Order: sequence, then C-alpha cells, then structure tokens
Amino acid sequence: MLKIGILGYGKMGKAIEDVATKQGIEIVWRIGHSNMHELTTDLLRKADVAIEFSSPEAAFDHVLKCLEAGVPVVSGTTGWNDKLPEAQAYCQTKDGALLWSSNFSIGVNVFFAVNRYLAKLMSDRPEYQPTITETHHIHKLDAPSGTAITLANELIHQLPRISSYQLFNPNASEMSTGGVLPVTAIRSGEIPGTHLVQWHSDVDDISIEHRAHSRAGFAWGAVAAARWIVDKRGVYSMEDLLNIQ
Repeated sequence: MLKIGILGYGKMGKAIEDVATKQGIEIVWRIGHSNMHELTTDLLRKADVAIEFSSPEAAFDHVLKCLEAGVPVVSGTTGWNDKLPEAQAYCQTKDGALLWSSNFSIGVNVFFAVNRYLAKLMSDRPEYQPTITETHHIHKLDAPSGTAITLANELIHQLPRISSYQLFNPNASEMSTGGVLPVTAIRSGEIPGTHLVQWHSDVDDISIEHRAHSRAGFAWGAVAAARWIVDKRGVYSMEDLLNIQ
C-alpha cells in the first residue's frame, strides 16, 4: 500500500486526504500549523512520498527537508517561484525526486497546452493583444496565481512583442499593453479557480477559459502525481506525467 504524508493540512490538504483515502492510500502523517514541531526526518521517512501544499513562505524549506530525507515530494504551493530553480538544483544534487506544478488539475494542464499552441499561432498576428484574468477565493495568498504566471510566461516565450507581464487592478478602466501583458487578479467568495486568456483586436476577440468546479480536480491530480513519482529520480512537471509535448 502506498504511504503518503501531507505537508500543509488546510483545505487542499484535506481534499488530498479524501481523494487518497478513497483510492486505498494510507496517510501516514499530516503536518499543519498546529503540529509543525513534529516535522522531523524520521517522520518524513515514514512516507513513500510527500505532497506539499503549504504556504509560499514555508514551501522552499519543506521541499528541501523532504529531499534531504530522501523522500520524493510533490509540491503545489505557488508564490515561491524565485526559489524553485534552487530547489530543483538541490533535488539533482541529492538524486531525489521533485514534481512541482502551479496547478495539478488535468484540465488545466491541457489548458496550458492549448494556451501555448494559440500563442504560437498568434506570434505573427500583432493586431491581437492578449490579456489574462484569474479569479480565486478570498483566502488565496498570492496574486497573480501560479497558474496565471505559468500562462503569462508561456505567452511571453512565444511572443517577441511581449517582454513581461504586469499585475493590474481589476477596477482599472484602462490597461497599457505596449510590450506588457496585463494580468488581472480577482479575489471573490469561495471560487476554486477560473483562468481566462483573451486575445483582443479591433474586429474580434478570441478567448480560452478554464473553470474549476471544486478542489477535487487539483487533489486528484496531486495524488496521481504522487503515485507516478514514487519510484523515480529527477525533476518533473505535470507535462511529464501526462506526456504532453
């Protein structure tokens, strides 16, 4: 029986526990704010793989502790992208296993592929200007979301006319688009997550959108990633798991 440890026992951690338990997976430990003092190397090693959904401030330390203990780690915490390359390099040094994704939803990762393809088609169409809008629940700590940042970076990579993205106030009446990709982050209610990429021209608009119905899709993908990575070594993404080119 696969044994999973959960690092970050908030709403996502509990959703992961629910999905994993229904699949016959044993949850051998759960670490949240109330029992952070219990996080030791010996505890980590009781799990075959750790799933990490904590906070931007804690994620880097959590991932390094898992790798130091020799435990494969699946991380879905966003907002610490600046330290991710260091964590990935440390994983290689330790001959460990790390799979990080800004979003574990299978549908979102297909959405990423569609976004890349559409951006490629638009690379020679300067009359179309892209924007990104993401909407999440009021409890989400980072803005823009990690998913929106992934979408933005994919567009920047494909479009020579776009050099960077900028977070705009959702109440702004106008957004400058000269060489800058406008990203709007909205926090409202208990919305699990909606991401909209729009391409605007004077004659028409093209839009692609992903709407999450609940956290279950993210939890299911995270558990699938844990099953997949448990016997592997190296740095991976959801594209590797889903075999998306």
